[in-house]
Formats: sequence, C-alpha cells, structure tokens
Amino acid sequence: MMTPALDPALWARLKAHAERRATSHEPAHDFFHVERVVDNAITIARAENARESVAATAALLHELFNLPKSHPDSRWSGDVCAEHARALLVAEGASPELIEPVCAAIRDHSFSKGVVPAALESKVLQDADRLDALGAIGLARMWATCADMKRPFYSPADPFCTSRVPDDKSWGLDHVYKKLLVVPDRLHLPTSRAMANERVAFIHAFVRQLRAEISPGSG
Repeated sequence: MMTPALDPALWARLKAHAERRATSHEPAHDFFHVERVVDNAITIARAENARESVAATAALLHELFNLPKSHPDSRWSGDVCAEHARALLVAEGASPELIEPVCAAIRDHSFSKGVVPAALESKVLQDADRLDALGAIGLARMWATCADMKRPFYSPADPFCTSRVPDDKSWGLDHVYKKLLVVPDRLHLPTSRAMANERVAFIHAFVRQLRAEISPGSG
C-alpha cells in the first residue's frame, strides 16, 4: 500500500484500526480491498491535485462498517461508516480540517446510494472504490459475492441479458451488466477514466471467453 502525505504516526494508528476492523469481512470488502482503494485514491489525488491526505484517509477508513449487500439497508452503510470514522479520528487526535472532509467522502462514496458529491476528494474516493469493481480483481470480487449470497453464476435461459433486464439479485453474471459496465460512465475524473479503460477491456474479453464456453456456436 502506498503511503500518503500525512503524519506517519497518525497514519500507522489509523491503518492498524482499519486492518483490525476488516479481519472478519468477506473477500470483496476485506483489508486487501482497502489497500487497493488507498493506492487508487493516492494515484488519482496526485494526478488531479486533490488533497492527498483527505482522499487517502477516507479510502483507508471507508470499510470500518459495512452491511452485507443482501441487507435491505446496505445503501446506508456509508453513513454509519462515516460516524465510525469520525469517532476514530477524534480519538486519535486528527484535526477538524481532516475529519470533516474525510467523513463527508465516506458518507457518500457508495455506488448504491447514488450521490454525486461536490468535493473533489469525495469524487476521488468514489472513483477509487469503483475502480476496484473493474478488471480482474473486480470480477474476482463479483464471483466472491455471488458465492457468498448463494446465487447461480448465470441464467441458463439468457446468460448475457440479451432480451431481459439484468437482475443481479438472482444471477451472478448479471452484475456485469447491472453495475460493472456502467461504472466507467459514472467516474468523475479524467485520471480515473483512463485507469478504467484497460480494466473494462478485460471484462469484455472475459465475457467473450465465457460466451464461447457456455454458448458454443453463438458467435
């Protein structure tokens, strides 16, 4: 994980808290996910002249609390997580100049909540988190969640949503069409969109290979 422009002692304490809190999380939202989002956030913040300390801290703490995707209130996980982050930052002596924008970014970062934030650092966190839903790691996370929620890999009648609306509550592969291929259009920043290109190309290549394996002769 990259190290941001932040007091090293504070960062180390926050990282230790974040890692402990993520030990029981399923693979799609574990501490490895947090580390990848931190790296994405720092990369984007540096390229877009955002406050690196805010973006990186928000990324580090954005999984302190997370309801399962099957929970009816999962879209509000970010609101609860922001309060957890606030309590931790206050306890660790962080400045209000760091606490307020970090909590704002965490509160609205969720894809399912559908909020478009105004602050640059909040946009960085949203983009950094959404990038981890793309590419090889994004597909790995998707299948892990599919297994965790005990959903079949795909609909045998129409695996690739050719003539139906994607339903990722019922079929794993539908998540590609419901969310993953929509993510690039919802990224805010040029750096994020550039980072997404190769990852999206990989998803398309995967779908082509899957089509060849489960629908031979379909073209």
